[in-house]
Amino acid sequence: MSDERLLCRLEDIVDGQSKGFPGPDGSFIGLFAVRQGEAVHVFVNSCPHIGVPLDMVPDRFLDGRGRMIVCAVHGACFRIQDGFCTTGPCAGDSLEQVPARIDGQGRVWVPPDAGA
Repeated sequence: MSDERLLCRLEDIVDGQSKGFPGPDGSFIGLFAVRQGEAVHVFVNSCPHIGVPLDMVPDRFLDGRGRMIVCAVHGACFRIQDGFCTTGPCAGDSLEQVPARIDGQGRVWVPPDAGA
């Protein structure tokens, strides 16, 4: 078993936007990624308030200006850089951030069990 799993190519995520992904086989929880230039921030798609997915519309994880991650159910706002909740019912909590690596060919890799 590999120590990493291919999530996507960096070019699959529009700069300044987000995209959702399924978790590993057999998982009910997915992941999502936010691209900022050549950087990508990956999180488990689960609000720390009650564990619901953050997106009600596929790939819609950001506010209208693309500056914060928003839970569509509760309106909680999270920083893109570290997933820290700044406002909402889970203020002070954080999303579960997933280590991500971009290789020389622009592929985004995450741990094999991310989102399990």
